[in-house]
Amino acid sequence: MKKKTNKITPAKTVGIVPLADRVLIRPMTVQEAEGKKASLNFILPESMTTEKSAQGKVLAVGEGKYVDGKLQPVKVKVGDIVLFSKYSYDEVSSNGEELFLLKEDNILAIIK
Repeated sequence: MKKKTNKITPAKTVGIVPLADRVLIRPMTVQEAEGKKASLNFILPESMTTEKSAQGKVLAVGEGKYVDGKLQPVKVKVGDIVLFSKYSYDEVSSNGEELFLLKEDNILAIIK
């Protein structure tokens, strides 16, 4: 029996470990986010199928931030699919892959 492989890239493999309350996210294309394939009945422009949505998968999280001397851990965890503010991230690159680094405050929701 084959062992299931986890498709989530650990922070060590990516080589980026977020600090404080920052979160490392692999953005999804609009097509991935909707979970749909382009229909054969019409043609979508390439920009539409490769455009980044404001959704992504959490790859790594920081330890949290200090508030009144107490550490408050980040509420999202590795593997969560999140919705975030579209223009609130810093783009970083690791192994030729474009990733987003953003503060936890810019994450709007966890998608279940």
